[in-house]
Amino acid sequence: MHRTLITPASGPASGPASGPASGPIPPHTPAPPSGRSCRPLRAAAALGAGGLLLTGCGSGAAPAPGSQDDLKARLPKAVKAAGVLKIGSYLNYPPVDFKDSSGAPEGLDPELAKALGTTIGVKVEFTDMPFEKLVPAVRSKQIDLAMSAVIDTKQRQLGAADDGHQADAGVDFVDYFGSGTSMVVKSGNPLSLSSLESLCGRGVAVQRGTVQDELATRQTAACLRTGKQLQIHRFDTDEQALAEVASGAAAADLNDYPVAQYNTTQPGRAGTFQLASTNFLQAGPYGITVAKDNTVLRDIIAKALDEVIHSGEYDRILAKWNLHRGSVSSAVVNGGL
Repeated sequence: MHRTLITPASGPASGPASGPASGPIPPHTPAPPSGRSCRPLRAAAALGAGGLLLTGCGSGAAPAPGSQDDLKARLPKAVKAAGVLKIGSYLNYPPVDFKDSSGAPEGLDPELAKALGTTIGVKVEFTDMPFEKLVPAVRSKQIDLAMSAVIDTKQRQLGAADDGHQADAGVDFVDYFGSGTSMVVKSGNPLSLSSLESLCGRGVAVQRGTVQDELATRQTAACLRTGKQLQIHRFDTDEQALAEVASGAAAADLNDYPVAQYNTTQPGRAGTFQLASTNFLQAGPYGITVAKDNTVLRDIIAKALDEVIHSGEYDRILAKWNLHRGSVSSAVVNGGL
């Protein structure tokens, strides 16, 4: 239910090969004096023979653009020194991000994060925190990234409040998955719900601080115009929201399509819940969340994501979680609307 409100784990992709190693300086080539700039050495002319121009200086060729050595070399100093990308996630949203039986991060985001880390040449470290605290933690540099089914929206990019005023500095996104808001109802859809308008006069359950929370809040004004009030039941977890639907206390639960699909098809859930419609109520991409002033890290993550996509590892991860519908062909920076 995010997160379609504004960080990844098994089988990481192999990183691209590093750049070519440099060879030894030929014995007849003098090394440049320490601390001085490198200039062409007219060695043969100085010896009065030939005029051969030798220009070799330095330790060798630079890493190939996009290679692991290149990406790692360009990391912000603090990340490179630690050798770790610190990623925040609310690990309670299967199949996107959750904890396995041992308590380790699992799901689409943790697996993709590990693949990105392998491509860059760093480890990834997850911190489990409430969803509404993820973006502030990115802005304050408590974490490097957030990966938690965070939907990229212009409002979040700009740091705008619902009334349009500037609330904070905003964040940047590297979009990696196409998602949208789905409506989960009781099996059989006894109330024949299919749209936001059909919720007027009823109760809807959402996870607090998500895009679905924002979507339902905007719908309240439209429902008031019809004389039918929409009641919003806000919870800390999607499980609590689903329980409201199961008990009949709420007519529907709004959440992201991957989670909605999971909650209507998994053993123990099929026959209890179903999708009200196969159409999205609102579409939006998941974005890896980066601080607005950390464009270097943002661009490295975008390049690494492209490498993971082109290697085939991205498709393997999506296939594992049955999430091909949200596949993207390349990384996009701030593509949300």
